Amino acid sequence: MQRRTFIKQTTALTALASVSAKASDNSNLATFPLVISTWKNEKANYAAWESLQKTGKALDAVEAGARVPEADPNDTSVGYGGFPDRDGFVTLDACIMDEKGNAGSVNFLQNIMHPISVARAVMEKTPHVMLSGEGALQFALSQGFKKENLLTENAKKAWIEWKKTSKYEPKINIERHDTIGLLALGNKGEISGACTTSGLAFKMHGRVGDSPIIGAAVFCDDEVGGACATGLGEFVLKTLGSFLIVELMRNGRTPQQACEEAIMRIVKRYNYKEFQIGYLAVNKKGEYGAYAIQPGFNYTVTIEGVTKVYDAGSYMK
Repeated sequence: MQRRTFIKQTTALTALASVSAKASDNSNLATFPLVISTWKNEKANYAAWESLQKTGKALDAVEAGARVPEADPNDTSVGYGGFPDRDGFVTLDACIMDEKGNAGSVNFLQNIMHPISVARAVMEKTPHVMLSGEGALQFALSQGFKKENLLTENAKKAWIEWKKTSKYEPKINIERHDTIGLLALGNKGEISGACTTSGLAFKMHGRVGDSPIIGAAVFCDDEVGGACATGLGEFVLKTLGSFLIVELMRNGRTPQQACEEAIMRIVKRYNYKEFQIGYLAVNKKGEYGAYAIQPGFNYTVTIEGVTKVYDAGSYMK
């Protein structure tokens, strides 16, 4: 082979290798922006995606998405229209977390339509992470939020009917089981998460589940990814499920493997057959996973403007 021909072929092979390497690298880059939420929440995802088109920021997206069910009177487990506690009060819990580790939360908040936005205000305008009850309400009012009656006639009728027996009995997968959790990767690939709820229907007055607790309902770490939870919050609290999932991903698990392991931590220790827990996770590559104890947990994903609902796998079949 002539020297000139050899050099040309070598140069061509080098260029081809370079292109192949770039293609391989691209296949491992983050798939973003992305929105994922618990349950069949297309409208929330649409709002989150629209927010991403405007600002490109994951934090704005998860707040915008959470506000949709909060204002929906037909959603009996989040915000306005949510079923009350056993004393007839609609009490709200919410948290939000950004890619920098900042977090805000409210719990046992009443008469405010958008607790997720109050949680964000706590994060951005106070030195605290969580405000509760009357203090959370007073802070919300000081920030311009309006006091409103959130108990709809339908929710009131359901409460009156429940009072005939006053029997508290959590039901698997009913009412989307009390929360919406959302995760988003922004235009720059940053991670944020949010969770909002009116809690379990007819719960004890003052009961707070996992939804306002950073590390339980939501946890985000921009080096790794994020996770969120839904279901009977007491068991998410006892295992700090979202923090656990992020740490499992940090140590090499895929989002799917991490969700499955977090469910197994519950299954191994508790009487899991009587309740539901569902987890979502997404890593910085844009890979996502979902898993639950019981069948029936679904989740909603939006990528490149296309929104789809999927059924999660489950431990019980």
